[in-house]
Amino acid sequence: MPVKVYEKAPAKINLMLDVLRKREDGYHEVEMVMTMVDLADRLEMEELPRDTIIISSQAGYIPLDEKNLAFQAAKLIKERYQVKQGVYIHLDKKIPVAAGLAGGSSDAAATLRGLNRLWGLDIPNEELLALGAELGSDVPFCVTGGTAIATGRGEKLEHIMNPPQCWVVLAKPPINVSTADVYGRLRASEIMVHPSAAAMKQAIEAQSFPDICGRLGNVLEDVTLPLYPEVQQLKDAMIRLGADGVLMSGSGPTVFGLVSKESKIARIYNGLRGFCKEVYAVRMLT
Repeated sequence: MPVKVYEKAPAKINLMLDVLRKREDGYHEVEMVMTMVDLADRLEMEELPRDTIIISSQAGYIPLDEKNLAFQAAKLIKERYQVKQGVYIHLDKKIPVAAGLAGGSSDAAATLRGLNRLWGLDIPNEELLALGAELGSDVPFCVTGGTAIATGRGEKLEHIMNPPQCWVVLAKPPINVSTADVYGRLRASEIMVHPSAAAMKQAIEAQSFPDICGRLGNVLEDVTLPLYPEVQQLKDAMIRLGADGVLMSGSGPTVFGLVSKESKIARIYNGLRGFCKEVYAVRMLT
């Protein structure tokens, strides 16, 4: 068995996000098309002789205890498979926190994959997905990555073709948005325009970059944009600077722009740095 394992935990973006209704269990019934971008946390996992979980990070702003999803993932796998060894996890954090990019969920997914290897547990993929669903709605998608249509509360996945390669500019204003708060304020029955997962899937299968840009949609913008005008300002700036398709990711506040031409990147990146410090120009992970 390896003594140390490494895992990459990429950020996800929602190419479309629709909320169909509020369910009896308190969750919302959603339909989303999600894909991954090359902005990633990196996790290093090392076995410890004593039965404990220790997490460290260079980021001073994240919890390193049971509030951390990677900690929860390690605890879940230890308890479920009666693992008596401990683990030390170092989390090299690059994805902004509370940004709508599923950084915490991706860290949890990477922890499940990594500990499965570190401890030679041979947990099949379906079981890893089920463990992920216990930790959070975005975790199953982050376990597998790729591009998928997610339904239910986000845990039911249909994997589809990856979008064509392009640049993605991400910008996060200096605010944090609570996903629970945004969903709590959303009135699903009052949503007037529903983006279409089927139309987005069709655009991706046709590998049509203009159609993908034309079919971007996120109903949570109706809640987040009025509450946080700086998110609307970022969207407007990104469109003005020449991004081909612009959308808020998840519940926000991060806004992403899809860009086909590399020659546009410097202008968009530098223009956005006037609005906020956290700006990233990355590739779609295809």
